[in-house]
Amino acid sequence: MQIPNLPDIIHYAIPFFVITVILEGFIIAKHSKKKYKTKDAITSITMGIGNVLVGLISKVIVVGAFMLVYENFRVATIPFTWWAWLLIFFLEDFAYYWNHRIGHRSRFFWASHVVHHSSQEYNLSTALRQTWTGSFFSFIFWMWIAFLGFHPVMILMQMSISLLYQYWIHTELINKMPRWFEFIFNTPSHHRVHHGSNPLYLDKNHAGILIIWDRMFGTFQPELEEEKVIYGLTTNINTYNPLKIAFHEWIAMLKDAFTAKTSLVNKFKYLIKPPGWRHDGTGVLSEDMLREWKEKNKKSQN
Repeated sequence: MQIPNLPDIIHYAIPFFVITVILEGFIIAKHSKKKYKTKDAITSITMGIGNVLVGLISKVIVVGAFMLVYENFRVATIPFTWWAWLLIFFLEDFAYYWNHRIGHRSRFFWASHVVHHSSQEYNLSTALRQTWTGSFFSFIFWMWIAFLGFHPVMILMQMSISLLYQYWIHTELINKMPRWFEFIFNTPSHHRVHHGSNPLYLDKNHAGILIIWDRMFGTFQPELEEEKVIYGLTTNINTYNPLKIAFHEWIAMLKDAFTAKTSLVNKFKYLIKPPGWRHDGTGVLSEDMLREWKEKNKKSQN
């Protein structure tokens, strides 16, 4: 099977990212009542540059793992044909959904993904605020695609396409897309919900390209006019320091695991349980916040 030489489209897209971030910043500063926080944007861009540099190292591990599975355990050999690209579009997006969803429901994975949610702003620069650690292990959610027989080159290309698609949805300049588009695809409106710290919006809309997975698996939440999105974390870190942004949750998680006066099993649970979990039952999870929010709104309506 001839393997095509496919470009790294993320690297080629960097000039586009820079131009559109500047353009959006100019539009917001000129026409929006909301102040554009340049320092926050610079921090997000710094995190993005760090992600690209770290990726030069982690990609060796990712490619090696995919090739190991593909060369030794694949059950078929999928050719580089149009129908294979169509099929991997859905398979990769499905893998991304579960990677993203677990990234919110397991603190170990959240420790890297929290970086992307740490900004209290929502604009194109926020899309560039990426993890420096997640690429070393998150690839496990895509390994089954190599097992099916898709070449690692195809998998990596489709992962890049998904990441590139998700760039444009990080904006408030686009309100709603056409109804049919909103039903099938991830959009700025859907993704604004995902970045919300409102109890109603927590752990919702984990889509990459297709919002259909959230609709199918019960994690879809539309953006409501009466519930304005509050961006950031339920407890914001309030820093522009890239090192703190990249590693603050890792430090907090390991501190909880090692200092908790409890059994080894419970210590391990600090790594795999959702953010907010505590062994003594005093922790507050996203579902607890949602339940309290619903009760409070129910009382206010009566």
